[in-house]
Amino acid sequence: MKKLFTTLSLVFGLTVASQAQTIERPAPSPVAKVEQAVGLSTISLEYSRPSKKGREIFGGLVRYNEMWRTGANASTKIEFADDVVVAGTPIKAGKYALYTVPSESAWTIIFHNNLTYWGTGGSDYKREEDAARVTVTPDKLQDVVETFTIQFDALRPDGCDLVLRWDMTEVRVPIALNTDEKMQAQIEAFMNPEPNYRPYYNAAAYYQEVGKNLSQALSYVDEALKINQGFWIMHLKAKIQYDLKDYKGAIETAGKSKKAATEAGNNDYVALNEKLIAKAKSKS
Repeated sequence: MKKLFTTLSLVFGLTVASQAQTIERPAPSPVAKVEQAVGLSTISLEYSRPSKKGREIFGGLVRYNEMWRTGANASTKIEFADDVVVAGTPIKAGKYALYTVPSESAWTIIFHNNLTYWGTGGSDYKREEDAARVTVTPDKLQDVVETFTIQFDALRPDGCDLVLRWDMTEVRVPIALNTDEKMQAQIEAFMNPEPNYRPYYNAAAYYQEVGKNLSQALSYVDEALKINQGFWIMHLKAKIQYDLKDYKGAIETAGKSKKAATEAGNNDYVALNEKLIAKAKSKS
């Protein structure tokens, strides 16, 4: 009996020890994953987020003029679903390790092809494996950012800013996408004699939003109106006419859109048209 008790005690002790070895604790630098739709594409990011904890960060914990993993733990990863242009430098679609070399007056942003390193890779790092390097200027923040943050900001139809913030430093990296090229491909594919107003409407709305090819946008919205006299399509035409400085035409078209929206009981478009009419009258 005593032998059995000793055996059971040993098994129990080993079990407790085994469980103790698997106890999890909160990560000092938790992992964050971000996926952002930008234009007609997607950019994904995975990185670890250290906190300041009263330390001097840039020029202290993160030394100036030395490569930084841009976070903590494994290297930060960024993935582009399509080709992009980063701060004027073309980068192919794909996944890259994101490294930086901070200094007081300029930051070098590095997109590196080798994804296997823990941190920067130390002496194993090979510069010839860089996909691209760009230089940007840091800005000083008014308030302290406690936890290192990378996010996508200033979202535009054709790009965004990749923004790094920590302590009192902010770094913005402009990213441009080939949205115009993709939109044009869609427009050319869908412009056909079938009675469908949506391709024309969407093409016109895109051009109006980005302020490009407004004469072509007007042509497209007129094609849409041949198929569907919707008040929202009329309102888009009025906005395009306004952008083309045809204020008289904008007032007339917005008036028709307002009447149709009133009949449909859509107060939102009634208000939008009233606002556009007032704005156009102030110009005419």
